[in-house]
Amino acid sequence: MSVTAPQGFEAAGVAVGLKSTGNPDVAVVVNRGPLKVGAAVFTSNRAKANPIIWSQQVVADRTVEAIVLNSGGANCFTGSFGFQTTHQTAEKAAELLDVSASDILVCSTGLIGTGDEAFRAKVLTGTEQAIAELNADGGAAASEAIMTTDSVSKISTYQRDGWTIGAMAKGAGMLAPGLATMLVVITTDAVLTPVEADEHLRAATRVSFDRLDSDGCMSTNDQVSLLVSGASGVEPEAEAFRLGLIDVCTNLAVQLQADAEGASHDITIQVIHAASEDDAVEVGRSVARNNLFKAAIFGNDPNWGRVLAAIGTTRAEFDPYDVDVEINGVRVCTEGGPDRPREDVDLTPRATNVTIDLRVGEEAATIYTNDLTHDYVHENSAYSS
Repeated sequence: MSVTAPQGFEAAGVAVGLKSTGNPDVAVVVNRGPLKVGAAVFTSNRAKANPIIWSQQVVADRTVEAIVLNSGGANCFTGSFGFQTTHQTAEKAAELLDVSASDILVCSTGLIGTGDEAFRAKVLTGTEQAIAELNADGGAAASEAIMTTDSVSKISTYQRDGWTIGAMAKGAGMLAPGLATMLVVITTDAVLTPVEADEHLRAATRVSFDRLDSDGCMSTNDQVSLLVSGASGVEPEAEAFRLGLIDVCTNLAVQLQADAEGASHDITIQVIHAASEDDAVEVGRSVARNNLFKAAIFGNDPNWGRVLAAIGTTRAEFDPYDVDVEINGVRVCTEGGPDRPREDVDLTPRATNVTIDLRVGEEAATIYTNDLTHDYVHENSAYSS
């Protein structure tokens, strides 16, 4: 049920021809209340798509009635025409829902730099059709409508003590941190204040989507939105809700990692015994973005020297000659030197786990990435053709 698992939400996904596949390409999620609380985090890319510029204004007062999403076109670098398209999309939804356009979030995903009258007409038609088809079981269709190069839709739910969280996500490429990664819509029927919703969302994205670094490329359209209906009437304990939200966000991040374009290995990099959490993140990310390391994993080569070379470029506190590296349960490096033979490491499974022990403190962090494959290069070389 995805985003319609919590009480107080309806959704729909429809096909209007934005995608050549004929699959659903416009989704609408509506919060029926009684609360209409909204929070969102956005890409930190200075190059922002028109829906991001619009939605940043909408969420400022923490009131959100609905969100309209389209795939098949990013509506980015499309000038004033593109911003007018986003504005008209919100106005169309507001008119049909009898609410204010300033309370409608808008998201788009697809190819950058394209958009014309036909695109606008299809988005507006899709918005109208989706609102006409809104229902409490529409979460699955909505999650399919936001897919682009995704091979599967991504959904997650969490239930506890009378309240529920539901979510959907899209993303298979351009997965790199910037407060958010890809498009995500999260709903909950818990009772939260606007401040609580914003704080919980930022805390959850910080340790989930912000730690997903599949290819080091940051999108112009990334947005994670949280809509709060309060329909359960339950005010959850803060820590319990935050842990539930982290669970949902991490689950979606791992699903996105598993569907990364052309990847053959899902690499989980755990950095332990760091002097600070920031150090652990910096070290893990340096490995996740190292193309030599990622190519080695693609070739089933446990080349731990590339790990040490990568972390040596960071400003983190550690002694490079006192670091341990473990790959898929085999410690191949200890104190900056060889340990067990490389041939002891089995890299044939898709799941690949790398543990880096900095041996200087008590902090840790986990980064999620993928290998660098021929298929990734092929898919992205032909993306717009």
